[in-house]
Amino acid sequence: MHRLLLLFVAWTVVLPANAADRDAGKAQAMRACAVCHGPVGISLAPNTPHLAGQPALYLDEQLRHYRSGRRWHEVMAVIAKSLTDDQIDNLSEWFSAIRVEASEP
Repeated sequence: MHRLLLLFVAWTVVLPANAADRDAGKAQAMRACAVCHGPVGISLAPNTPHLAGQPALYLDEQLRHYRSGRRWHEVMAVIAKSLTDDQIDNLSEWFSAIRVEASEP
C-alpha cells in the first residue's frame, strides 16, 4: 500500500513538468477531430462518441491504442498513426478540460 501511495505521489509531482498544452490540443482537434467529433467534442453523428469531458487518461490511452493497432477503427487508425506522444497528450488535455453538464429530462 505504501508503494502505491509513493508511486501516486511521485506521478503527481512529475505530471506538471510534463503538462500538456491545452491550446495546442484545441488547434490539433480543429484540424483532426472536429469533422467527426464536433468542434467542442460533442458529436452530431449517432455512431461517433462525444469526447468532451472525458478523462484525459482515458482519451490518452484510447488514442495510443488506436495508434498501436491494439484498438481498431478504420478512420481512427489512420488519424492516430500520425499523432506524436505530445499531440496525444495535448488532445487529451483539451477534450478533458471541456465541461459537460447533464440534467434529468
